[in-house]
Amino acid sequence: MSRDILTSTHDELDVIAVGAHPDDVEIGCGGSLAAFVQLGYRVGIVDLTDGEPTPLSSGRESRLEESRLAAEALGIHMRHNLLITNRTLFDGFGQRVALARIFRKYRPRIVLGIAGKTPMASPDHWQAAQITDAAVFYSRLSKWDDEFGDLPVHTVSKQFWYSLSLSSLDSLSGPNSFVMDISATLSQKIASVRAYESQFPPTKDRVFRLIEGTSRCAGASCGFEAGEVLFSVTTLGVSDPLEAFLPSRQKSAPGTSEKSQ
Repeated sequence: MSRDILTSTHDELDVIAVGAHPDDVEIGCGGSLAAFVQLGYRVGIVDLTDGEPTPLSSGRESRLEESRLAAEALGIHMRHNLLITNRTLFDGFGQRVALARIFRKYRPRIVLGIAGKTPMASPDHWQAAQITDAAVFYSRLSKWDDEFGDLPVHTVSKQFWYSLSLSSLDSLSGPNSFVMDISATLSQKIASVRAYESQFPPTKDRVFRLIEGTSRCAGASCGFEAGEVLFSVTTLGVSDPLEAFLPSRQKSAPGTSEKSQ
């Protein structure tokens, strides 16, 4: 059993972000998803659990409606929930296949998942990270029609991780890390998190200060107004540093230099 929260009008998506609960993706990489949309890419979110029960929510339907409003704030194209019960998420074969089916259906080029464990927070996050890693692998395996039927194999081109460790400075650095510019989408990120009124009442206003502070710190480190740190699963490489890091700079003609012009 699962449910479309926001139905895609596109057969394929460019980016899918996976979270354990509704609000994980918004907190970890919501600004990046909104930025992808502004760049013209098709973006989706998959939540593995319904996020319930939680202390202040009236139940599943309320939480799913909050996730729909959050998706609208980000401007994304698809949101799907596997409807696993909160607190019961474990990495298992069925969960891996269910997520891999979604990858095969929407054929994303990039998948974003949670960057590992979150000590003193929900253990569901670590389980979601393992499920996502496995589903990316399962998505590209052939000779498995008994599990995937007419869904063709699909190879995800790039996998990135996003951090949910807002209370740790370690979330701002790590191997293969880079900063996504969310200067123009920080307000959308914050609005998407605020859509979860049951999770973030006025007594938890500290969360929004953490989100904005962390985003502005990450952005300032590389000259943006705001940014989100993402981690590439594989090593990033460039063949033209000027084109990669100074794209607005005009190239000199062969055999010339700025001094000779």
